[in-house]
Amino acid sequence: MSAAPTAEYSPVSSQPNLPTRRQGFGHVMLAEWTKIRSVRSTAWTLFLFVVITIGLTALFSWVSAANWNGLHAASRDARILTDPVGFIFGAGIGLGQLTICVLGVLVATTEYSSGVIRASLLAVPKRYPMLAAKVAVFGLLVLVLAEIVAFGSFFVGSAILHQHVVVTLSGPGVLRATLGAGLYLTVLGLLAMGVGALIRHTAGGISIIIGVVLILPILTGLLPDQWFYNHLNAYLPQQAGSLIYAVHQSNTQLLSAWEGFGVLCIWAALLLGVAAYLLDRRDA
Repeated sequence: MSAAPTAEYSPVSSQPNLPTRRQGFGHVMLAEWTKIRSVRSTAWTLFLFVVITIGLTALFSWVSAANWNGLHAASRDARILTDPVGFIFGAGIGLGQLTICVLGVLVATTEYSSGVIRASLLAVPKRYPMLAAKVAVFGLLVLVLAEIVAFGSFFVGSAILHQHVVVTLSGPGVLRATLGAGLYLTVLGLLAMGVGALIRHTAGGISIIIGVVLILPILTGLLPDQWFYNHLNAYLPQQAGSLIYAVHQSNTQLLSAWEGFGVLCIWAALLLGVAAYLLDRRDA
């Protein structure tokens, strides 16, 4: 007597057809925010950025105020009186910007070094929205903190120096310079992010962006032709972008404050655009 055939149970066929849930851009941004804030290097780098920028501003301002009438102070004091905003933002932003550059590279390269990029691309198959969300989240995070640090540095420096020089936000170009300091740091961070997305290697990306910010302006100073040096140097990312937080314009300056900031934005947009193009065509 033959056994009756048993019906096979198919869990797929017994389930109704459920609509596929699409990931909206807001969900992608939320995922990128979760990734950025869950990495310990983000918090530590931003902490160093705050400490270095405001701390150096306070230190240099206090040393200058304490030794206002000291030996060899005449030239330094004259420079502070001529451009107090430039002095306040000089050392703090000059070194603090390096931490933002490092963070920008880390945000772009950490997923590649840890292998998380494969899971990210599986969750968001369309690669352009993922990169756009990463840029938006990182840019907003840095913009908010950079503006807080810029205004904090200004108020700390001006408070320490107030006995010798009075500088307020209502002064000509001061508010623009203070706001511009935060904008400059934000776009510089996006530029570093573009470098990291292109290189996909943390050490290499950090080396390149620090070379662009610190080494390249020095190398252009070695050019023998002064005209060529002035025009090439004026369009370098750091040299052009830093004009936005300078109150005074020199006679040899080729670009205005907003034109220089525009040049920096173009550099950042070009690098991020190339990074997006290669992200869509390279394997993870």
